[in-house]
Amino acid sequence: MAAHKEFRVAVTKDNLVFASAHFITFPGHRCERLHGHNYRTRVVVQGGLDPEAHYVLDFSMLKALMKRLTDEIDHKVLLPLESTKIQVREEGETVRVAVAGKPRYVFPREDCALLPVPNTTVEMLAQYLAGRVRRELASSGGVALQAVEVEVEENFGQSATYRESLG
Repeated sequence: MAAHKEFRVAVTKDNLVFASAHFITFPGHRCERLHGHNYRTRVVVQGGLDPEAHYVLDFSMLKALMKRLTDEIDHKVLLPLESTKIQVREEGETVRVAVAGKPRYVFPREDCALLPVPNTTVEMLAQYLAGRVRRELASSGGVALQAVEVEVEENFGQSATYRESLG
């Protein structure tokens, strides 16, 4: 019986962070107040080895990708586009946010990150980032991806991890 071999590479760095504002909705009609976190990320990529370099992928490539993705949402208000409770509407240079149909916030568009998630929980942020990593690595070619995992920490010791297996 052949041995099962698996390789994973992980990156977590002091600059793979984003400081952002958000608010989430809870079951029922509860919605928390706008507040912020200094989020930290960790990404793990599992895959086959490059036959020439004998690595899953170049660390510098993974670091650069995660830096670009975290920079996109750094110093932004994170808003969910797929929420059933929060309505986000772009109007020119502004974004209007209503909760349960009642106007609540108006933000400058450039200060917002409109995300394809139902709620801006760390679970959904981890899933969003993992999907972006997977798509970017798949389109770049050269990486025999088997799984992508992203952890997002919103406070020290308080995080969520999302793992997506491929194939």
